[in-house]
Amino acid sequence: MSLVGRWRIVEMELWAQEDVDLVGPGFIELDRDHTGSFGFIAVEGGVDWREASRDGRPGVEFSWEGHDDCDHASGRGWAVREDDGSLRGHIYFHLGDDSGFRAEPGDEARPKAKSARGASRGRR
Repeated sequence: MSLVGRWRIVEMELWAQEDVDLVGPGFIELDRDHTGSFGFIAVEGGVDWREASRDGRPGVEFSWEGHDDCDHASGRGWAVREDDGSLRGHIYFHLGDDSGFRAEPGDEARPKAKSARGASRGRR
């Protein structure tokens, strides 16, 4: 069961849903080429992910780099597919907060964020 696709963040441990959706609907997207992106509150990041099962469930581990409002931010995280088809995971900010999250499959998330990975490859 693939985790590739766009996921709508519907719950976070540290923040209320109205905060998660402050700038637009919270999301995480995992692309087939092992890159991706996410956005919630005023945080946007580019993701570099690898398959990694966790407790026997299909999952991913990732590093990320991006922005928290106007400040540079980076970190790591993981996610696994639950029996109900949702995604459960945790995101860590380097030297900062961390929060669990739950996401559901969906296309209603905001458009792709411009990320550090795009800029480093010379794209605009």
